[in-house]
Amino acid sequence: MSVVEWLVTMLQSGAGSLASYLAAHVLLCLVPAFFIAGAMTALIPKEAITRYLGRDASPWVSYPMAAVGGFVLAVCSCTILPLFAGIYAQGAGLGPAITFLFVGPAINILAVSYTGVAIGLDIALARIILSVAFGIGIGLIMAFLYRRDDKAHTLATTSGAFAATARIKRASVIFLLLLLAGLIVGTLAVPLLRDTYIQFTLPLGDTARWQATLDRLVPHDAGQGLEGVSVQGVLLIGLLALIGLTAWLGLDHIDEGFNAWSWAALGLIALTLLVAALRFTPTAEGLVIGITGRFIGEVLVLGAVAWVAWKWLDEYEVREWLWESWRFVKQIFPLLIVGVFIAGMVRVLIPPTLIETIAGKNTLLANLAGVLFGVFMYFPTLVEVPIANMFLGLGMHRGPLLAYLMADPELSIQSILITAKVIGQKKTWVYVGLVTLFSTLAGLLYGAWVDGVSLQRIAAYLLAVAVVLGLGLWLIGRRERRVVQTGSISKIE
Repeated sequence: MSVVEWLVTMLQSGAGSLASYLAAHVLLCLVPAFFIAGAMTALIPKEAITRYLGRDASPWVSYPMAAVGGFVLAVCSCTILPLFAGIYAQGAGLGPAITFLFVGPAINILAVSYTGVAIGLDIALARIILSVAFGIGIGLIMAFLYRRDDKAHTLATTSGAFAATARIKRASVIFLLLLLAGLIVGTLAVPLLRDTYIQFTLPLGDTARWQATLDRLVPHDAGQGLEGVSVQGVLLIGLLALIGLTAWLGLDHIDEGFNAWSWAALGLIALTLLVAALRFTPTAEGLVIGITGRFIGEVLVLGAVAWVAWKWLDEYEVREWLWESWRFVKQIFPLLIVGVFIAGMVRVLIPPTLIETIAGKNTLLANLAGVLFGVFMYFPTLVEVPIANMFLGLGMHRGPLLAYLMADPELSIQSILITAKVIGQKKTWVYVGLVTLFSTLAGLLYGAWVDGVSLQRIAAYLLAVAVVLGLGLWLIGRRERRVVQTGSISKIE
């Protein structure tokens, strides 16, 4: 293969990955997720969440709240660091703060939604459940190991923002639930939403020939997870370009008020969601358009969202919501486009046999390799998902794949350095070790389930691990008490 042919193959692979990313079902996932993230940031006071992490809160409250705090605040792996530093400085205990740091990026609404659509609902649920469970476990272990330092930290800090009594408006809750309904309608794979109820044909000529041309430009390869480029996909990409232009002119300064471009951007966004919910079938006679249950559901949800925003939210709240949503888009979407395209090109460079050899089975070394790659090869939030999808297409077992997804958003060189500055180097390296341990364990357990091991046996494995960890912590505590007693006796003598 010549250099030119090799480059063309790489570009085709990158374009194929990008087309898969911009497919209708992904748009119906990410667009609502961006709006949900923006609404969470704009409509939910941070104090309503962080005040539950203070030293006066019960552990039965602080740890679960720390675990779900990242979801509510819609933080990414970069944003979590200043928030972690802030809540720790304001009086959060080490344990809840560490839980917040670990779980926040992993159950980010954007990351979870994209993981479920791009890789599978099973791995998305495993990512949520194991991230929350192990995040709380890591926090409890850190709090136990450094309970004396944590006590001194508690005495040195004040409750500050944790004394706040912020409340979430009922209208904001209803608005968020409607946005979540839009996400569910767009992604739920049930016959009621997938079935076509009405269809008609647009007389556009031989659209099947259009599709054949697109297939030649970007070959379809189901074996590697590439969906190619469809006629509907081309239309959606064009709509996305128009949204980008109008949003830049209409939403970039939406906090100063609405203008004509603002309304144009919102109209194009609604149109894009509706087009993505349709079923396009190119034929020799024309383009067959199918009205699906998903399309009907999107119409109802969009109408309800618009009505609640108009009637129950004031203009300032709506403008803040749109501005925060657009901020998330500007921050994340360009990285996604670049990351997905690069991942598609890298796919050509990696021999499938290499991935299969290293992580093709659910072994301890395979899961550890997935974790180490996630630690040292940092990708921004959501970019790790197409990278993981690439590994899956190249033969990686789903167990090591989950281990990679667990570790990637949690640790990177820059996050290790910042965390060390906040809590100290010793605590940070213990945290890194615990993340490596629990991410590897998560991959092993999930991989065992994928391989057919019963849930009862997996629960037994998990119980055994908990017993070993509990015994280890008990021995550490016992040794510490002996040291304290020995020191006290020496002082008396």
